[in-house]
Amino acid sequence: MRDLTLQARLSRRGFLGAAAATAGAALLPAHATAQASATLAGSTTNGTGSMLPVAAPATPDLSGLPGVAAMGKGNGKPLVFGHRGASALRPEHTLASYARAIADGADYIEPDLVSTRDGVLVARHDAFVNETTDVATRPEFASRKTRKTIDGETHEGWFVDDFTLAELKTLRAIERLPQLRPGSAAYNGMFQIVTFEEIIDFVAAEAAARGRLIGLVPELKSSTYFASVGLPLEDRFLAILAAHDYTRRNPVEIQSFEVSNLKYMRGKLGQRANLRLMQLVVDLPVPPMDVAKAGGKLTYQQMCTPAGLREIATYADVVAPPTRAIIPLKKDGTLGQPTALVEDAHRAGLRVEPWTFRPENYFLAAEFRSNGGPAARHEAGSIAEMQRYIATGIDGFFTDDPALGRAAIGA
Repeated sequence: MRDLTLQARLSRRGFLGAAAATAGAALLPAHATAQASATLAGSTTNGTGSMLPVAAPATPDLSGLPGVAAMGKGNGKPLVFGHRGASALRPEHTLASYARAIADGADYIEPDLVSTRDGVLVARHDAFVNETTDVATRPEFASRKTRKTIDGETHEGWFVDDFTLAELKTLRAIERLPQLRPGSAAYNGMFQIVTFEEIIDFVAAEAAARGRLIGLVPELKSSTYFASVGLPLEDRFLAILAAHDYTRRNPVEIQSFEVSNLKYMRGKLGQRANLRLMQLVVDLPVPPMDVAKAGGKLTYQQMCTPAGLREIATYADVVAPPTRAIIPLKKDGTLGQPTALVEDAHRAGLRVEPWTFRPENYFLAAEFRSNGGPAARHEAGSIAEMQRYIATGIDGFFTDDPALGRAAIGA
């Protein structure tokens, strides 16, 4: 494994540039789901893509399944979020990955959401689909190859918004990190790209079959980019939440690395017992995409200060930093001392749910690695590393292997 070469984008997002401002639309009340399509056609912006302020609706607590405790009645242990499903074990964002995560005890599963050319929300890590589908092997799509810059990163290849849903359904998912995860790569070619609505139906079926709540933690990806090409995510996303009984009643945490879309959705959604908003951050002195596009100076590092966390708490319920922002690595690659971030966030009234724990040596802090190469799984080391972070008081965490997350919290 000495010649192992990996993609540079192993974190949840690279932040090196700017794009355009986002737009959104209302989540309909439960009794009006038949009008979801009309909501999409309605006027929810000022005609320039800028979002308009709206009043928060008053909505009763509808959380829970028949015979199953409502959200918030758990045992107080941290929540386990299946990062793109069980992406250490199955190709990410496939029903197989989500099914494995649920079977292994994930409290929530994560669909990253992007838009097709015909406006359908599908689960892919980002707009660039080379790394997670077999599109490069399809001669019928060779002419679609192009170059785009999204969120400050330039790629040459194929992009989700250049395909209709019907075209994407002809592709098959592949493992993003085959050199590290050959077991997952063995499933290459077996599974389709799935839509957000298909995922909701799948989770509802699993929850009913298993008799336990299974949350959804969707992330709106590259909102500024999709708004700039006429495919704003928020309208479609909120209408889908409204159109499904499961997402009107059961746990949903909505993520974004941007700010304006979360503020907009808080205005639309108000305070609902089954919903939380999650502000994703990175430990870098760079601004969110929407802030940069608007000429703002606010950086993620400033957002993680006590004052910045108090501001986040005015529109979100959760701050989600990278793990190393909570316990950084020392020069020798071992864990250092915890920062004040968890304590500061709790003082501001925020939950703390960091990303992402992975079980391979390549990702582990030095003291938790096995004697194998970068791709070697070290389950005991991964569990021990998670327990170090759990001891800081985090309220949940993302992991590529939810079974190990459950083991780390002891249930």
